Amino acid sequence: MAAELARRCESQVNRLARELAERHFTVIPDYESLPEDMRDLEMATTARRAIRQFLQSAAGVRPADEDFRPFRERAAQRAEEGIELTTLLRTYFIGAEVVWDALRAGARPGEEPALLWLARHQLRGLNRMIAAVTEAYQAERAAILAEERVAYQEVARALLAGEPAGATAARSGIRLAPAYLVLNLLIADDVPNVNVIERRVLRRVRANLEGFTDGTPLTLLDARGGHVLLPLNAADRMPELARLLTDTGPGGEQIIAGAARTQDTTDVPRAAEQAVRIARLAHTTGRPPGVYQLADVLLDYHLSGPADSGRELTALLAPLETHPELLETLRAFLDHDMDRRRTAQALAVHPNTVDNRMARVSSLLGVDTQTTRGLLLCAAALTLRRLT
Repeated sequence: MAAELARRCESQVNRLARELAERHFTVIPDYESLPEDMRDLEMATTARRAIRQFLQSAAGVRPADEDFRPFRERAAQRAEEGIELTTLLRTYFIGAEVVWDALRAGARPGEEPALLWLARHQLRGLNRMIAAVTEAYQAERAAILAEERVAYQEVARALLAGEPAGATAARSGIRLAPAYLVLNLLIADDVPNVNVIERRVLRRVRANLEGFTDGTPLTLLDARGGHVLLPLNAADRMPELARLLTDTGPGGEQIIAGAARTQDTTDVPRAAEQAVRIARLAHTTGRPPGVYQLADVLLDYHLSGPADSGRELTALLAPLETHPELLETLRAFLDHDMDRRRTAQALAVHPNTVDNRMARVSSLLGVDTQTTRGLLLCAAALTLRRLT
């Protein structure tokens, strides 16, 4: 009985395909603007094939896996054209609705049990069709995204190396910004599997930054850590950017990011080197996770540069090498803003002990630690010693 009802509806395949195409107008955005061959040939042919295949299966012809190949190909094509998966799947449900309406209209008195069987058969067939179409669509989208990721990495690599990136960007549809905020992400190197963690964090950062600025962020992981290139206007939203970068998800990795601005795209290599140096300085000097710019580490940055006085400055502290308690006291005294009581508390000693030790430091170094000049000199020497 069900097979007979399905065969009676086969003569309506063309009409049902046209009705399905008409209902597409309310589902697919800008349907009328689609190429005519896509609307009138591809979609109509696919609709007729799907309707006929269902009706034939209801009449007893079991579809083989090969019969689903045209639908997989169309799904991959829709993915390449940028049509949303939800839109594509809705067309199949609309098709099922159109066919069901035809079956109900064609049913004769006494064929109610056949309708119930066909409803169950249609759900099973639709389930198989949706699975095949979704799998093909997602496979194509994954391939497209992989190609896009490689293209973005190539553009980032070219910019960071100071090579022309315009042709690669244009070929991949990537719009270059006039100037960039260049970030270098640094994760503590004392954690296990740091390279694996860096890749995972960079993926999370990329996901967090989607939509933060116009266009997709350019990211690249290399020997210097993770680089992220954002349009320069991202620098106007540094607090928000810091939250996005430090919110790395379940792993809770501690990220320090150095940030530097470029003048234009040719300035990216210089900014990248500066960002790397800023991140390393912030990490080495024990700063908490966050985003740091040059102004945040200016003294450290200046002192760690290639200055001819650096060797002599660090040698200032040589007399304290054999007196670690004095070196520790000097460091604590400066870290606690020259407050003898807080310093004593941090060292678990009496404040008078701090005074005695600082007097000994002055005697050994030949520097008066009670003067501004002496303290600045000791602070600079300590900072440079810590960095080098």
